[in-house]
Amino acid sequence: MRPSSLLSRLLVYASLGALALACIALPQTPQPAAGAFTAAQASAGGSVYAQNCAACHGMNLEGSGDAPALIGGTFLLKWRAKMVSELFGDILETMPANNPGSLGEAAALNATSYILQRNGAQTGGQSLAAGSTTLIGAIATGQAAANAPAPGRGAGLLVLGAGSADGRSERSAIPITHGVTVAGEVRNYIPVTAEMLKNPPAQDWLIFGRNYQRHSYSPLNQITRDNVKNLQLKWVWAMNDSGANQTTPIVHNGVIYLASPSNIVQAIDARTGDLIWETRAGPDQAPGYGGIRSIAIAEDKVFLSTSDAHMVAISARNGQILWDTPASDKPHTSTSGAVVIGDKVLMGLTGCARFDGEGCYISAFDIHTGQRAWRFYTVPREGQPGSDTWGKLPMNNRAGAETWLAGSYDPDLNLTYWGVAQSKPWNYLSRKLTPFDKTLYANCTVALNPDTGKLVWYFQHAPGESFDLDEVFERVLVDIGDQKVSFSAGKAGILWKLDRRTGKYLGHKEMVKQTVWAEIDPTTGTPRYRSDILEMEINKPINVCPSTEGGKNWQAMSYNQPTGLIIAPLSQSCMDFTAREVDFSGNGGGTGGDRHFLPMPGTNGNIGKLAAYDVKTMNEVWKYEQHAPFLTAALSTAGGWVLVGDINRGVHVFDVQNGKLLWETRLGTSVQGFPVTYSVDGKQYIAVMTGLGGGSPRNVPAAIAPDIKIPQSGQALYVFSLP
Repeated sequence: MRPSSLLSRLLVYASLGALALACIALPQTPQPAAGAFTAAQASAGGSVYAQNCAACHGMNLEGSGDAPALIGGTFLLKWRAKMVSELFGDILETMPANNPGSLGEAAALNATSYILQRNGAQTGGQSLAAGSTTLIGAIATGQAAANAPAPGRGAGLLVLGAGSADGRSERSAIPITHGVTVAGEVRNYIPVTAEMLKNPPAQDWLIFGRNYQRHSYSPLNQITRDNVKNLQLKWVWAMNDSGANQTTPIVHNGVIYLASPSNIVQAIDARTGDLIWETRAGPDQAPGYGGIRSIAIAEDKVFLSTSDAHMVAISARNGQILWDTPASDKPHTSTSGAVVIGDKVLMGLTGCARFDGEGCYISAFDIHTGQRAWRFYTVPREGQPGSDTWGKLPMNNRAGAETWLAGSYDPDLNLTYWGVAQSKPWNYLSRKLTPFDKTLYANCTVALNPDTGKLVWYFQHAPGESFDLDEVFERVLVDIGDQKVSFSAGKAGILWKLDRRTGKYLGHKEMVKQTVWAEIDPTTGTPRYRSDILEMEINKPINVCPSTEGGKNWQAMSYNQPTGLIIAPLSQSCMDFTAREVDFSGNGGGTGGDRHFLPMPGTNGNIGKLAAYDVKTMNEVWKYEQHAPFLTAALSTAGGWVLVGDINRGVHVFDVQNGKLLWETRLGTSVQGFPVTYSVDGKQYIAVMTGLGGGSPRNVPAAIAPDIKIPQSGQALYVFSLP
């Protein structure tokens, strides 16, 4: 049966069920308090969940990234008064997010059974039917039933590095290989000095974004706007398909250091694609919300911020693990990257949506010993400056403020700049606050002293932000004459310009249509919500642009120094956003919002936009729009071109001065991550990745552009060069 016809049938069932519940004068068939599905359905549903749902909603149904929790108090607040058929219909029509409606009726019924069982519903002898009018609150308690199988045991789920009792990642829940898995040695290794990190050799790519300033620009010019049309594929390296891939290769002296999903680090000959060594430094991952976006290198060590929030130092020569330090005091998940500054390696933290009293923070570790040097909390402790911006919420009910991209650094000012994500739950109503509670340091640029972790200044781009439009992404540091500037852009699609000495607001530019902010103060840069947002209500949708796909997301901008242009990969979509109630007891929390994604008016179906902006005037110089959104960072060079990849397998190269398309090709699956360029023995190469996973930037196109068909495997590193 086609999903559309089945949905019509479900609506009839739901209407009849609601009538039976509402009209007490009519005969009613009593619904059982337990036994709404069979044990076989729940068991089969565990396998369906592991394959299609766990990547986003978590192995323990705890929720992660964009996806809400499917267990506990917050889940029941939304679903308690609804019928089982409504949950089933929602799963059938909208899941999985990257391929909605593909499960089929039987699999959706099984997944529904498994979710109900994990929420305390009992199995019985009667199979769950599509039209069940049983109220979820009549059979589910929000707590796992005694006979409910834990993930990985009896439910058909294979869990390596699975969750702890509180629903977060725990290393080695099931033993995995840890350490060198392919032995080898980089010959004639040259240590990476602090001076090399400050002024990277032209042929290398030593830092996320290539330099501390995050320019994503290379001075290499062998490949030019005139000869780029002659690019040829040189070699391909298949990457692990087990997790999301949004990585950045590090290239040093002819060797690529590559972080693959499931915390695998490899050293690869950058000329030939031959493997030198391989190391497993953490647990397996499911393909889902986030990937490890950056590794770092210094001296003779490669630094990996693992998916279970450890910082691991690996020998760049042979892959041996030198030290391994947990960043968190509790088991934790993380997709943040690493950056080395002086004798310290810094990393952020993610996975802070649930109430645990700890919150998120940026950590620094001694690169030689692994000892933690300092920690900066992005949610102020009670009694500290900024704590009052969270109203009267106790620490246990303050969440979010993740830092899931490694920061930038100004060696002259000795300041490191980090973007901070939104507070959680997403909406001020779900947080039980007002729209005027700023919730520092969420949606801020924070400037820290890298030696001590002390806050020097902050600027809040979106006080009290309430639609998952966070400002967490890269800070691009540009010198304009004597003026030292920081550029950044978040999901609202606004390009921000700040004085990086003081944090003073210098200007902004709206790069895509945004309807969230009614105005931005021209002197202070403080935005003001439109009036109806200030009066919105729980469980009532409100339309905003952009959507959580983000006008600008993790796909990094490039600063092309010769032209003075910032080139930004952008996306154009909108949404109906509904704030939901959230469980504030125990380890509740979560994101607390539902979204219905929509095309952005006036774009003619073009979700993807690549645009260039003058750093002095912030005027848009050129733009290129297409149906498929871009899913890589922008990479520009002194050769006069900029490269970007898209969700529809395309790699495109444009003239950096005018946006003219110069060359394109298609790869095995979505082109995703952070492209780099490097040189070995005088020959320039370009490396781009294909990948899966990534939350809204992938899920929104699946909802509003279902014509784009995406292979669900094929993560790889592709390397191109001239003949």
